[in-house]
Amino acid sequence: MATKETVQQYFNSLKERRGWEVFFADDVVYTTFTSPVKRVSGKAAFLESTKRFYSTIATVEIRDLIADGDKACALTSYGLQFPGGQSIKSDVAEVFEVRNGKIHSFDIYFDSAPFPK
Repeated sequence: MATKETVQQYFNSLKERRGWEVFFADDVVYTTFTSPVKRVSGKAAFLESTKRFYSTIATVEIRDLIADGDKACALTSYGLQFPGGQSIKSDVAEVFEVRNGKIHSFDIYFDSAPFPK
């Protein structure tokens, strides 16, 4: 499967709220470029460190998706719903490296200021 197709199918599964986890390789390296920068390695560590975020996703929109070889960049907009009723919109840049139909590297860039502390 081509890089762009893999990333598109990941987002399709994310919209359906099921099966998105299968797109990540067991040795995925995840980096969030907020302050401070946080990097985790391995699928289990990635899923654990992102479970709060993924549980709040109400909507996701791909504004742009560019792929070149095994790299892809998606500009996305998330509608997030938090326990207690607060909701926010978060625009994100997401950079992927895909090999053999699996995401091996996943970097995200977003403004953390609107997120509840």
